[in-house]
Amino acid sequence: MGKTWTGEVKFDANGLVPAIIEDARTHEVLMMAYMNRQALEKTLATGKTHFYSRSRGKLWLKGENSGHTQKVKRVALDCDGDTLLVSVQQVGGACHTGYRSCFFRRLSPTNRWKAVGRRIFDPDKVYKSSSRGTK
Repeated sequence: MGKTWTGEVKFDANGLVPAIIEDARTHEVLMMAYMNRQALEKTLATGKTHFYSRSRGKLWLKGENSGHTQKVKRVALDCDGDTLLVSVQQVGGACHTGYRSCFFRRLSPTNRWKAVGRRIFDPDKVYKSSSRGTK
């Protein structure tokens, strides 16, 4: 009997696989996070992105505190089977610092990081406690 679809995903030694999250319409890269098998299964079952927090050691639903959710449009697996590309419809900002994308800084010609985006929400108001990393 052949592998199941999850059997084709190569999770690392910690049971995680990187997931690149992009806007389904514009293909802008919004963020990168990790999924374990349970997060991937929940993502596909609910149509909303779930991830595994390495720092907190637990599963989390994107937007559980902020309301800035991601509706899954499609999921792709790279040629090596070790990275996911998840295309989503983003509601609000993807970045817990208030930007639409976590990749809002660009390296300038003078080799300095420069913010090229603008904040679309105030993280202090959205994350009323000290749990700002709880996207």
